[in-house]
Amino acid sequence: MAIMECQEISVGQLKHALLSGTHAQLVDVREIDEYRSGHIEGATLIPLGVLPYRLDEVRRDRETVVICRSGNRSKQACQILLEHGYSNVKSLRGGLASWNG
Repeated sequence: MAIMECQEISVGQLKHALLSGTHAQLVDVREIDEYRSGHIEGATLIPLGVLPYRLDEVRRDRETVVICRSGNRSKQACQILLEHGYSNVKSLRGGLASWNG
């Protein structure tokens, strides 16, 4: 099977989408202590290590934006979702470090 490329969304694009009322689901793949120290409002916490076991919590009928601290784990999570048949998945470029920066 060919590896599909995980698309990225910029902080600016995501902020614009959220302000315009998009119905994208936000999936935060950091650990619980990282999430508790700050996250994007409305994001669902599903740590990367348990994502393959919690795929039923990620809707297939909505755009999904995956978030982590710097963008590395979200790319891995994006790849997991693509491999399980999800199609409208993006990784937040630069992660929360960029969102808060």
